[in-house]
Amino acid sequence: MENQKRATVYFEPDVHRALRLKAAASDRSISDMVNDAVRVALAEDAEDLAAFAERKGEKIISFDTFVRSLKRRGRI
Repeated sequence: MENQKRATVYFEPDVHRALRLKAAASDRSISDMVNDAVRVALAEDAEDLAAFAERKGEKIISFDTFVRSLKRRGRI
């Protein structure tokens, strides 16, 4: 547990029970499972931010303009 920080997290009763049961079944702590879930969520955020950065230079077009363009080209 070196360099770990403590935090208080409040779970809904059913969520807490599910976490306790899953922790017992997988021989892991609730803290480990929560840390892993948070890491996954942060990794998804990092992917989203990278995708936004990649598309930063793309031309912006409104939805209605795009739909009209599809209609004009016979796509819809």
